[in-house]
Amino acid sequence: MLKDQGKEWEDIAVSGQEWPAVKQSCLFGQLPKLEDGNLILYQTNAIRRHLARKLGVYGQNERDAALIDMMDDSLVDLLGKYMKLIYQEYDTGKEKYLQELPENLRRYEKILSGNKGGFLVGSQISFADYLLLSLLLYHQVLCPSCLDSFPTLRSYLDRMCARPNLQTYLQSDAYKSKPINANGKQ
Repeated sequence: MLKDQGKEWEDIAVSGQEWPAVKQSCLFGQLPKLEDGNLILYQTNAIRRHLARKLGVYGQNERDAALIDMMDDSLVDLLGKYMKLIYQEYDTGKEKYLQELPENLRRYEKILSGNKGGFLVGSQISFADYLLLSLLLYHQVLCPSCLDSFPTLRSYLDRMCARPNLQTYLQSDAYKSKPINANGKQ
């Protein structure tokens, strides 16, 4: 979202050795942490919504914002299923996960097919679109053929990845060198 919107930021990685000391300083004992001037935020989704408001990618009105929240919450649910697979059930649950994946993707195929604006809500990109993009990229690594039956999702992914700032970022060494998941499973 930040790269696509032309914003720069400093991403500070914390090593395993540094983590115990850093954890003590974190409000909830976890990362990520965003420092935006004198505002310090923890919690991924609070950070994402703050940045979305600041960057103007939270809809054009309250109705859009409510629909974007709904889309984002559904995507956070899918992300939770993905994370559970990757970190808890990879060896025992991958086959079942992949069997259920088409039903999960079908929902977004239908949503995007029904919205002539080209995004999840309306005709402007929202912070929920960035989460859908990430999930589609993750799932393409997990199962390269996962979008074969979803032409609208495939087109959406291609359009998103072709956005100039995103294209540059996705082709950068900084992006390519970052592991998808901390445990190396994909």
